Amino acid sequence: MSDSAEKNVLVVDVGNTVTRLGLFDGTGLTGTLSLTTPERLTADEAWLALSGALGSLGVGSVDGTILGCVVPPLSDVWRDALSRASETRPLVVGPGLRTGVRMRYDDPSEVGADRVADVVAAREAHGAPVVVVDLGTTTNFEVVDETGAFAGGIIAPGVALGARSLSTAAARLPLIELRAPATVVGRSTRAAMESGVVLGEVARIDGLLDAIAAETGVDAPVVLTGDGADEMASLLRHDVQVDDTLTLRGLWALWRANQRP
Repeated sequence: MSDSAEKNVLVVDVGNTVTRLGLFDGTGLTGTLSLTTPERLTADEAWLALSGALGSLGVGSVDGTILGCVVPPLSDVWRDALSRASETRPLVVGPGLRTGVRMRYDDPSEVGADRVADVVAAREAHGAPVVVVDLGTTTNFEVVDETGAFAGGIIAPGVALGARSLSTAAARLPLIELRAPATVVGRSTRAAMESGVVLGEVARIDGLLDAIAAETGVDAPVVLTGDGADEMASLLRHDVQVDDTLTLRGLWALWRANQRP
């Protein structure tokens, strides 16, 4: 086992709604923690949250850190906080970081850190080709072709965002719980909205997976991750593999790939 594989590594995935932390050692993932992503955060506040998270995970410091952040104003503050957790410089997913993935994207710098991590972990765990569907503030589809390259993807509003948008834009529509109704045709406003939002998301995912297969000519396995993945998987027509820690493991793989021999 290499020295890098034996080290404790903290990975941080800052999303628009939720920030997830994962602690890894030579055997793999040993603990996870989720925090709400605030609109504003100072470096001291980030360090306070991070030190509390480290305590919850049972460590005071770590040997290495890596940050994946899709909220640009929070990137520097989390990088500063992570620099206090380890004697080594934090790695940040972005230009200059080795990924080992060929990007068939017009501008690879546009690809979010979470999408890069998903692709890396999916290739490592499930091979190629593979399609990742990541449920969060947005619903992201990541398509990995037969050569292992990132062929591109799809970004759509997430199911929770869709529910909030309905309630915000239409004065008479309430904010609903995200659950599948008993019937497609709702007999109340809430049931009708649950059908439109939840079952509508199911139909969209199934339909887009069909469209991806038709366009690529490849029936690739599908990996589902993110918020409510287990519940969504039970509603989909397609067979999918649920992988709750995909993004965190992708960040860990990126950290390992960028260690000097």
